[in-house]
Parts: sequence; structure tokens; C-alpha cells
Amino acid sequence: MSPRRTTSSQISDEQIAVLLARMEQAIPEINRTHTSNKVSAIKVLEETCNYIKRLQREIDDLSERLSQLLATADISSDEAAIITSLLTRN
Repeated sequence: MSPRRTTSSQISDEQIAVLLARMEQAIPEINRTHTSNKVSAIKVLEETCNYIKRLQREIDDLSERLSQLLATADISSDEAAIITSLLTRN
């Protein structure tokens, strides 16, 4: 196995290892399902993608529920505009 060449625009193996370790710590499912110290990079990436997809679904569900609540709430259009502007901030 030959060593990888790196340029300033490429990421080193050490940087990849650090990023994977951070992802392992940040994703609860990885820590719960894998008791061994070593988890493959592929598994870390798969679990991270699955976690992000679940979070996106939760966001979508909560947004839908909030929209329904706002539609049935007895609030003025000014208050609704304020709430909408707060929710649409990036």
C-alpha cells in the first residue's frame, strides 16, 4: 500500500481519522450499537447518514405540526408574521 500524496486541498489520513472519531462521539447510535473500540469508517459514515436522515424527518414532522398549530391558533397576522420570520431564519 503506497502512502497517499497530499496537497493543500486534500485531507490527510490523520485528519480523516480525527473526523471519524468525532463523528463516532457525536452520533448516539454508534455508541449504543458498537461496544468494541474499533468501528469501520464505512459503518461510521452509514450511521451518520442515517442519523442525519432521521433528524431531517423529525424536523419535517415538527414543521408540519407547527404549521397545523399556527393555522388553528387564534393569533393576529402580525404575531403570525413574527413567528414565521423566526422559524424561517437560517
